[in-house]
Amino acid sequence: MANQPDTAQPVEAIRVGTCGWTDPTLIKAGTFYPAGTSTAEERLRFYASQFPIVEVDATYYALPRQEQAGLWVERTPPDFVFNVKAYSLLTQHPTMAKTIPADLRDSILPEHQDKQRLYPNHLAPEAVEEIWRRFAEALLPLDSAGKLGAVLLQFPEWFVPSRANREYLPLAKEKLAGYRTCVEFRNRAWLATDHDRERTLGLLRDLDLPLVCVDMPQGFRSSVPPIAEATSPALSVVRFHGRDPEAWQKKTVTERFRYLYREDELAEWVPKIDHLSESAREVHVLMNNCYRDQAVTNARQLADLLSSADASVSPDG
Repeated sequence: MANQPDTAQPVEAIRVGTCGWTDPTLIKAGTFYPAGTSTAEERLRFYASQFPIVEVDATYYALPRQEQAGLWVERTPPDFVFNVKAYSLLTQHPTMAKTIPADLRDSILPEHQDKQRLYPNHLAPEAVEEIWRRFAEALLPLDSAGKLGAVLLQFPEWFVPSRANREYLPLAKEKLAGYRTCVEFRNRAWLATDHDRERTLGLLRDLDLPLVCVDMPQGFRSSVPPIAEATSPALSVVRFHGRDPEAWQKKTVTERFRYLYREDELAEWVPKIDHLSESAREVHVLMNNCYRDQAVTNARQLADLLSSADASVSPDG
């Protein structure tokens, strides 16, 4: 039987939630949403009665629309917040050509017109600027309602700590001026050694950009160590990706993040999150192990652990 809604709790310094609320495997599991909760509106309203935050990942795959953001505002309590993942093109990921707005496709350079996947340098610079503008504009309803937590700039594995990439960080922040942004790396070189860590954390502090702390499989080029460092006094973010090294090598998202944390593994992060809350005014903790009900289960467990440890947290009840 699905869990029934609990009374929403007051917002405090630590928000715990999941990366999305519409994953097909979660809906199919039938253990989270009450029977009869079948529409997008009903699911978001129920989710927001259980958790104080969610991360929107759909915006990575296609540009969001203002109208959709407005509906998110209407369907959630006043103290609920959304973190929004940046559109793939804006973080130098390969982007499906069909997701480029139709009126901008003529800006794809001639030699790349037939490609299914595009990178920023495959488009005219003015088109990339316009995509930045449209992405930011689409988030205005969330921002105006005080419900935009942060924009997640998650960079790909090949985004190494080069001079050009270090210079890209302030440029990306400038494109989203007025919004809080946070940065997640997927290349260990940013934080591998003490020197690397000192240089990267120093850069992010200078830019007032929160580092996204991660729990993820280790031993890969994409593996970032599970450190807990606040690089902005306003916000810290933690994302949990699972710990299965075999799953991490899979191609599909469902396979890569299929992992249910044990309680003792979550407990390792309680003092780390508490440490972050001492350095940042707000901490966002998001479970990205979104297979069936694993993320919502672990989010509830972690919120309970934080409450039990007398950390300042907004649990789901």
